[in-house]
Amino acid sequence: MFRNVAAQAALIALTLLISGGPAMADELPGYDRVSGMPHASRSEVIAPHGMAATSQPLATQIALDILKAGGSAVDAAIAANAALGLMEPTGCGIGGDLFAIVWDAEKQELTGLNASGRAPELMTIDYFRERGLDEIPSFGPLPVSVPGAVDGWFELHGRYGRLEMVELLAPAIAYARDGFPVSEVIAHYFALNERRIGEYPGFRETFMPRGHTPRKGEIFRNARLADTYEMIAEGGRDAFYKGEIARRIDAYMVEQGGLLRYDDLAAHASEWVTPVSTDYRGYEVYELPPNGQGIAALQMLNILEGYDIAAMGFDSPEYLHVLIEAKKLAFEDRGRFYADMDFVDVPVATLISKAYADERRKLISPTKAAARYSAGSEKLEQGDTIYLTVADRDGNMVSLIQSNYRGMGSGMTPGELGFVLQDRAELFALDPAHANALRPGKRPFHTIIPAFVMKDGKPLISFGLMGGSMQPQGHAQIVVNLVDFGMNLQEAGDAARVNHSGSSQPTGGTMTDGGVVNLERGFSAETLEALEALGHTIGTSNGSFGGYQAIRIDHEEGVYYGASEVRKDGQAAGY
Repeated sequence: MFRNVAAQAALIALTLLISGGPAMADELPGYDRVSGMPHASRSEVIAPHGMAATSQPLATQIALDILKAGGSAVDAAIAANAALGLMEPTGCGIGGDLFAIVWDAEKQELTGLNASGRAPELMTIDYFRERGLDEIPSFGPLPVSVPGAVDGWFELHGRYGRLEMVELLAPAIAYARDGFPVSEVIAHYFALNERRIGEYPGFRETFMPRGHTPRKGEIFRNARLADTYEMIAEGGRDAFYKGEIARRIDAYMVEQGGLLRYDDLAAHASEWVTPVSTDYRGYEVYELPPNGQGIAALQMLNILEGYDIAAMGFDSPEYLHVLIEAKKLAFEDRGRFYADMDFVDVPVATLISKAYADERRKLISPTKAAARYSAGSEKLEQGDTIYLTVADRDGNMVSLIQSNYRGMGSGMTPGELGFVLQDRAELFALDPAHANALRPGKRPFHTIIPAFVMKDGKPLISFGLMGGSMQPQGHAQIVVNLVDFGMNLQEAGDAARVNHSGSSQPTGGTMTDGGVVNLERGFSAETLEALEALGHTIGTSNGSFGGYQAIRIDHEEGVYYGASEVRKDGQAAGY
């Protein structure tokens, strides 16, 4: 399928030689889209006034309606996120956390929001040790941390919103009461979550009104969530953290033997942070600093920058080998250092520096896969999430990611509220010496990460790729696809991906088998055989390859390009 890759790589390499730097696909003179690399499932969406890309078409349409009504990009993102909490509860909801990167066109400023919740005050290492537990359980009442999404909405809205919150939540409330048809991928994940958490109190009553989880095309309603959204719309963020919703969560968690309490909710606050970046061949790639894993993508890109990726070609063992090894190196640091920076001094500047990448790159053998990197449990390999991005007519852009973790989270479905609480505290380490060690009030290591790309001081691309530990790997691959292989926004997301599992984890422990490389269909048999010859273990499962949305701004023409990939039910649309 990728036999034209070598020719395209040669063209890109020639362009680099002439221009002295990399170019995006549309900047390549004479680039033939018809005979180019056959990656895209469809053409890019192009529109002049605004763009939205989400993982559910109805949510995308809601975002556009908000934009047309005079709402900002952030307004539209909040409305879409609320809709996804109803329509895609298999990946997100107000029982989970949120992160965002926002481009403010008026201030010409890029800012970040960390709206992740903290460990409850009752949650201690001793609590789990006294009960004979060596790790925090994946499901049930014990891994529940404070949900930060609602506070995240109000922080974003307070700074960048134009319409009232009542207007933003109204579409989701209407769909929750009147119903909507469940789409295909979401129906599949509904069934998977039923098997995992369907027996927890409140789940069946909320998500299985017909005796089973909603199937493709079935109309699903969630009046409980509609009531909750109305309380939030009318009472603000305090309705969730200090009002009736908080009291119901507290009562439910006490009844179920959980650790989350009213006081934990009442004490919660989000944090505005400064995104961090690295230059990749002239493009500034931005991520948020820890407690998330975003800087792993920057570390990978710094290592990859030392190779002539374009000359190697997309479907080549040389490229895939250095990509996998760069991932292993970055994830070694991820497992050792990444944690809540209010509790731990994470050496971010060093980790994302070019000098550090130069030293780490020396560890990569061109002829042999590394078989030994310290690693731990595979918990961080799992997870489902939603990512969305919106841009408005004034040039504002938001890159937003939101999640319950492990799909529908802990299974705890409290007080007829219509949503599931997250299980993010599972990701704490129970080793007191570990950077990510559990402590009350501490934010756990986080998998969900939004991304942003700048060029020459101007915003260029808002993008993200959801899915557990696939996310930093996916971010790096998207950037390489755009910059080195000259793909457009849609091609970059549709192109076959690689997911290496088995690297080090921020929950502690070691693994020594080199991990497993899962590849999507689209790489040649010859490339897979060559990777095996280098010592890579090729997986036999499809693995998890995430889900991608993106928006690019064309400053010269004054238009937006949008993309939503084929692995989800999503849609990019503009007006």
